[in-house]
Amino acid sequence: MNPTIGIALLLTVLVPVLQVAHGQKVTSLTACLVNQSLRLDCHHENTTTTPMQYEFSLTRDTKKWVLSGSNGVTRPEYSSRTKFLSKYNLKVLYLSNFTTKDEGVYTCELRLSGPNPTVSNKDVSVFRDKLVRCGGISLLIQNTSWLLLLLLSLPLLQAMDFISL
Repeated sequence: MNPTIGIALLLTVLVPVLQVAHGQKVTSLTACLVNQSLRLDCHHENTTTTPMQYEFSLTRDTKKWVLSGSNGVTRPEYSSRTKFLSKYNLKVLYLSNFTTKDEGVYTCELRLSGPNPTVSNKDVSVFRDKLVRCGGISLLIQNTSWLLLLLLSLPLLQAMDFISL
């Protein structure tokens, strides 16, 4: 067999497998409060063109309730209270009228089907009295690396006369 054809055949077989294996890993799941609604942000990698299935669920008292999912099977008591949004590498679920009865462990699960099906998920424990409000404050709490970088760079900016304190 011609080596060029062999490499081309190998690539046509391996590329879809690698896309499925690495195309949908959940990188983080965060929770915050918008007015009286719980907002769950499920960040994920998106390096594949294979359709992705998703599921948001709540586990409480060892029982699992599906709140929203691509298969359409959800609990009736939650279906009227949920709103789902999807962007390139972010799945967002809003649960309106969030109360202490809705506390528990929330899960974001992503699935790819195909010859090598994969599942990736993250959990977050949600308690109403521990939730932060969505917005600027929660960004500081959830991702402080940029703030730390800014604070560490202040002396350099002062030395170069970009700022004066």
